[in-house]
Amino acid sequence: MVAQTAIDMKTWSLFLVMVFTVGAAYAVPARVGYIVDGDTFSGQVMLADSDTEISVRVRLRNVDTPEIHGECDTEIVKARYAKQRLGELIPVGTIVELQNIKDDKYLGRIDANVFDSAGRDVGNVLVSENVGRAYNGGKRIGWCNK
Repeated sequence: MVAQTAIDMKTWSLFLVMVFTVGAAYAVPARVGYIVDGDTFSGQVMLADSDTEISVRVRLRNVDTPEIHGECDTEIVKARYAKQRLGELIPVGTIVELQNIKDDKYLGRIDANVFDSAGRDVGNVLVSENVGRAYNGGKRIGWCNK
């Protein structure tokens, strides 16, 4: 039986060591737990050489989608659709692959390229469908016409 644990500093440290020693060179599988918004989901990742599974939030590295708590009604409507579409691409319970994993500015969250079971980069799919914009970590552009 796999033990699932809330993230604590020790577990997070072990996860980061695994990511930066193993995960940087290989795809790391994760099981989708729930969709947070159009470019973030929560998933469970198995620690290398362990029977411990940790929950971690994953932000798609290469896409920015509108915010659920947006600045205008248009952004909020687009954000709800982006969240729905991400859930269609990576349904809860499915296994995805995380690549190019980096620590995020928020504790307990990582940035990664996310690949679905068909091998598609999910962020690129969202961009190609105009659900999100290509994003490289710079200043975000607003979603409301001012």
